[in-house]
Amino acid sequence: MTHAPLKLLFICTHNACRSILAEAICRQQAGDTFIVTSAGSHPAGKIFPETLTKLTEYGYNTDGLYSKSWDDLSEYQPDIVITVCDQAAGESCPVWFGKAVKGHWGLTDASKIVDPAQRQQSFEGLIKLLETRIDALLQLHPAELSAANLSIELKRIGAMH
Repeated sequence: MTHAPLKLLFICTHNACRSILAEAICRQQAGDTFIVTSAGSHPAGKIFPETLTKLTEYGYNTDGLYSKSWDDLSEYQPDIVITVCDQAAGESCPVWFGKAVKGHWGLTDASKIVDPAQRQQSFEGLIKLLETRIDALLQLHPAELSAANLSIELKRIGAMH
């Protein structure tokens, strides 16, 4: 059975690193399973430069990526909202998220790491972890799950290391 693509929204406070990584990786891995975007509750207005560099190094398309506010997406109506930073997970989400299934995949903010070698290692770890988590999500055939089961699975996937 073919399902219409689900709308997936990744949220991080600044929408400059983690949520951008998740958006780009998911867009490429998901094909037509999801329509994917990302946003921030308090967007930086620009993407951390190394985020785009690392995505390009790993073969991900960065076209169309930009730091934006969740207020810019009031017409988007996501089916799934995944927070990727602990600060965003604790914020109250806009009313227009409505019936979206919410999950939290806490990730380290590589853009805050000062040491270049450690920052590079952190970016590489984030990309591999997101690839693993997104692949696990796709294996579930999320459009076929109830909201309750999808919520349980998002929590399980968010605990993957």
